[in-house]
Amino acid sequence: MIPMNKLEELEKKVTASPLPKHIAIIMDGNGRWAKMHKQKRIFGHKAGVDALRRVVEIAGDINLEYLTVYAFSTENWGRSKTEVNYLLKLIMDSLNKEIEELRKNNVNIRFIGSEKELSANYNKKVIETCKKSWDNDGLKFNIAMNYGSRREIFEAFLKMHSEIEKGKLSIGEMDEDTISNYLYTANMPDPELIIRTSGEQRLSNFLIWQSAYAEFWFTNTLWPDFSKEEFLQAIADFQTRERRFGKR
Repeated sequence: MIPMNKLEELEKKVTASPLPKHIAIIMDGNGRWAKMHKQKRIFGHKAGVDALRRVVEIAGDINLEYLTVYAFSTENWGRSKTEVNYLLKLIMDSLNKEIEELRKNNVNIRFIGSEKELSANYNKKVIETCKKSWDNDGLKFNIAMNYGSRREIFEAFLKMHSEIEKGKLSIGEMDEDTISNYLYTANMPDPELIIRTSGEQRLSNFLIWQSAYAEFWFTNTLWPDFSKEEFLQAIADFQTRERRFGKR
């Protein structure tokens, strides 16, 4: 019998136990990867797209329900204009390039985040392209674009305030679920596992409300080098943890 390779062994291992319903990833380290390879930062971002493709492929293979990745934060506008413009173009070009493959593989892709700062034309193109996959019922793949968790919560409260003024929402009927229903992630389960690459150990304004009881998994691997095997190892480690949610 031919022995299974490491990827096959890990895939068999993680699918033998219940998977987390929702995994979120802070894709960090593109710039440092480029510097390590004596390249400009944009080459790191380009290599990061390849890493994301690998993760989406394996997430689909194991029948993960939800995957959310942090692609562009509200703070990223503070980077150089050259890098910002490149990132915006790279994200759009990658979406256009991959949408048919995603659609064929039953992936449902959506962008979550604020529409502010992005042009109306950019937002329109994103929605029009993503719509091609919205009939799919496989992996729900979320790209957090122009995303900041504090802004998300602020915008949620603005929407709730507007609904209260119109008489469509009663303060007496509000609870924690009400707030969740006004976030960008409405109707999605909260992430159970959050992965961050590059050795940093912080949320960086990502899914603050939703990650209240998430498990965290950190790796020193820079995002462009993140492999299918390491993604599966993160899930395998998650499956060994006892989640009590404050209970005994």
